[in-house]
Amino acid sequence: MLQKSNGQIKKYMKNKIKSIIKDIIIKDDDIGFNNKKPRDSWLEENIKNIPKGKTILDAGAGELQYKNLCAHLQYTSQDFAKYDGVGNSEGRQTGSWDNSKIDIISDITSIPVKNESFDAIMCIEVFEHLPEPALAIKEFSRIIKSKGTLILTAPFCSVTHFAPYYFANGYSKYWYEKILKDNGFEIIEIDFNGNFFKYLAQELRHITMMEEKYTKQKGKIISRSPINILATKIILNLLNKLSQLNNKSEEILCFGLHVLAVKK
Repeated sequence: MLQKSNGQIKKYMKNKIKSIIKDIIIKDDDIGFNNKKPRDSWLEENIKNIPKGKTILDAGAGELQYKNLCAHLQYTSQDFAKYDGVGNSEGRQTGSWDNSKIDIISDITSIPVKNESFDAIMCIEVFEHLPEPALAIKEFSRIIKSKGTLILTAPFCSVTHFAPYYFANGYSKYWYEKILKDNGFEIIEIDFNGNFFKYLAQELRHITMMEEKYTKQKGKIISRSPINILATKIILNLLNKLSQLNNKSEEILCFGLHVLAVKK
C-alpha cells in the first residue's frame, strides 16, 4: 500500500512539473517581440491627423516604408542614400537596401529646399545614424512652416545596426526637451515605447542568435540544452509578469521614444 502511494506521489509530482512547465511556456506571451508594432501604430495615428493636402518631408526615408501612410498628403522623401544593405558587415545588416526611389539625395543637415517648405516633417529611427542629430533638428526648424508638425522617433537603446552608419543611441526625453526648445519647437507629446522589462525580454530572445554568432560554442550552450531553454522561459515569464505591473520603468530603459512637436 505504501509502495503504491509512493508511486502515486511520483506520478502526481511528474504531472505537476509538466503542468508548471507548460504554464511557464504559455504565459511568457509575446513579451520582447516586435517593438516596431507600437511605433507604427503611434506613427499612423499622428500622420492621419495631418490635414489632407499638406506637404510632408520624410527625412532619412530609406526604403520609404511609411509612404503608404501619407496617401492624403503631398509626400517628399529625403535620404543620404549611401547605405547599401551590407555596410561594413559588422553588427546587424539588412543584406539589401533600395535607395532608388528617394526624391532628395542630400545630407540631412543641409537639405536643398527653401525655408518653410513643408507643413510637416517626419524622421523615423534615423538619429542613431547621424553623427550630429541636433544639427538635423536645426535644419528641420529652417525648412518647416510655422505651426508645422514634427514627428520623431529614435532608439533609447539599440544594438549596432547599419554599420558603419551607426553613431549613438540613448536619446532621452531630456535630450528632446533641450534640443527641440533650442530650435523653436514646442513638444506636444512624448511617448515611451516599451519598458525595462520588455527590453530585457527582447534581448533575452536574441540570446541563441548571439550565442551562434558571437561565441565559440556556436549554439551548444543554450539551444541544445533543455534546462537552459527552460531557464530562459522562466525568466521570460517573470519579465512578462513584471511588465504587467510596470510603474514607469521606461524612465530607466526602453526601446525608444516617440515625439510629436510643433514649430512655434
